Order: sequence, then C-alpha cells, then structure tokens
Amino acid sequence: MAIKVIIERRLKKGKEGELAQLLRQLRYRAMVAPGYISGETLRSHDDPNLYMVISTWKSLEDWRRWEENPERNQIQQKINELLEEPASFRIFHFV
Repeated sequence: MAIKVIIERRLKKGKEGELAQLLRQLRYRAMVAPGYISGETLRSHDDPNLYMVISTWKSLEDWRRWEENPERNQIQQKINELLEEPASFRIFHFV
C-alpha cells in the first residue's frame, strides 16, 4: 500500500541556500531508490523558516529502506545542523 511521508523542518535563519542544496541532493538520490513515487518541497507562506517535504512511496518497507540508507543519513546529518529543532516525521496511508 502506498504511503505519504511528511517531514517538517524549522530552519535556522540565513541557512536557506544550504538547505536547498542538501534537499536537492536527497531528492536526486531518492528518485532512484526502490519504491519512490514522487516528492515535493514546500515553504510556509506565514513562517519562511518552516519547510515541509512530502514524498510518496510504494510501501512502508520502501520508505524504511530509504530512511536507513547510509547515504541518506549522511545528508540528513548535515541538514540537522541547519535546524532550530529536530525534524518531525509523519507517515500517512491512503484511505
């Protein structure tokens, strides 16, 4: 069953360029990961330091494999250094 993963990140001020570059790296790698369907990155209109990534995966197992991918984790660690607080991850399935 396909799922959607929603990741919210609150960025430190002045780190937009660095975050954009790292998110592009993650997206390019995710696009070739088994089970990846699509993804989009959004920035809050009311709070420009709040970003949301929404990705769609064929299955929870596909997402978990990607989530544990060492290359992904290396990039994620760099992203974590740019954040005000830890990112929140939520997983939804279609009804």
